Amino acid sequence: MKRPVSFAAAVMMLSVATLIGCESASLPLAAGIGPNPQLPPPNPTVIPTVNIAPAVGWPAGIEPNPAPGLMVAAFASGLDHPRNVYVLPNGDVLAVESNAPPKPDDSPGLRGFIMRKIMARAGAGVPSANRVMLLRDTKGAGAADMRSVFLEGLNSPFGVALVGDRLFVADTDAIRRFRYQPGQTRITDPGERLTELPAGRINHHWTKNLVASPDGRFLYVSIGSNSNAGENGLAAEEGRAQIWQVDVRTGQHRSYATGLRNPNGLSFAPGPEPVLWTSVNERDELGSDLVPDFMTSVRDGGFYGWPFSYYGQHVDQRVQPQQPELVARAIAPDYALGAHTAALGLAITANSGLPPPFTAGSFVGQHGSWNRRPPSGYRVIFVPFVEGKPDGQPVDVLTGFLDPEGQARGRPVGVALDGHGGLLVADDVGNTIWRVSGASVR
Repeated sequence: MKRPVSFAAAVMMLSVATLIGCESASLPLAAGIGPNPQLPPPNPTVIPTVNIAPAVGWPAGIEPNPAPGLMVAAFASGLDHPRNVYVLPNGDVLAVESNAPPKPDDSPGLRGFIMRKIMARAGAGVPSANRVMLLRDTKGAGAADMRSVFLEGLNSPFGVALVGDRLFVADTDAIRRFRYQPGQTRITDPGERLTELPAGRINHHWTKNLVASPDGRFLYVSIGSNSNAGENGLAAEEGRAQIWQVDVRTGQHRSYATGLRNPNGLSFAPGPEPVLWTSVNERDELGSDLVPDFMTSVRDGGFYGWPFSYYGQHVDQRVQPQQPELVARAIAPDYALGAHTAALGLAITANSGLPPPFTAGSFVGQHGSWNRRPPSGYRVIFVPFVEGKPDGQPVDVLTGFLDPEGQARGRPVGVALDGHGGLLVADDVGNTIWRVSGASVR
């Protein structure tokens, strides 16, 4: 009978393996940011680069560092692994408390065991609360003074969208629809399953995000891949690594865009014809400089390369057999966000309510790397937009999520504008929703 591997033994094996396969970035992080990132040759190693920031939380009296001209304060603290945040029309804030569901067939064996232990050390090992909390600022003070359990009994929820009097929640395995009345503080109706979503026993990238079309006819749902680069076989990727378009009335769906390894953030860029954008986590284990995560406008019917190629038509030789005819039509993304930054949250606006230069553009929550040395991400950035497109280099909005010892005080995930001059940021390690505002504005 095989004896289970202890955590200490796993850490020892990982430490030895890391020393054997040690590699680090040869380019500055900025080289992998912007419309034309540098893409050096791949640098895979026998042992993947593992560089985890252990989760420690925020010490008393310490907060993230806002950019000059901004201030930050806790909108709500003491939450249970908040991953996403959504603002209702009346100003109520929904905080999605969630974590990964059971995934018994994801990364089996010793390597999978080690990675699960390491990810737990990074703060991702807590059980999922499977609920949505309602937070209300009754005094207009920029902090929630009332909270209630709004929805519970969910299954690793993430995305939320309101269309008319129907609230949609994306569990890991289905979109659920509930009746909603403005001002209510709890939904007890079990609702109904609108659309089944790919899940199963692997369910590698489990988060499913939602955004409603401006006309309210459709939901767009992000569905990540079941692997890093197709190593579980293409049959396991059926319906995955893509964005679906779902009819809000009937639940009928179709693939809207494919070849997106792990799309997460979803937002419409405002304009005469609003355009859907997504933030995407690209593949790992090609070295610390590859592959940049990105945000891109999403074309109906577009193919973005995964798993056969990255950043357009750069072939990933690990994936066999290749499909050159598919790679030939792979679309290069609009804007790179840096290698391994784990760009998750996305909110695009023409008028944020924040002072310049944070007025018109895209806010991105970067959860932070595990496969890069030195680490990347662990911040919220802003990318200016002009006429619906990125224009210029990103500007830090919130930093300080890593302490001087390289430990994670917090990790930003979902972002949302509150409509009152504030940006809300879900921090799943700090168990806090932060609110960023102008330095002279509550």
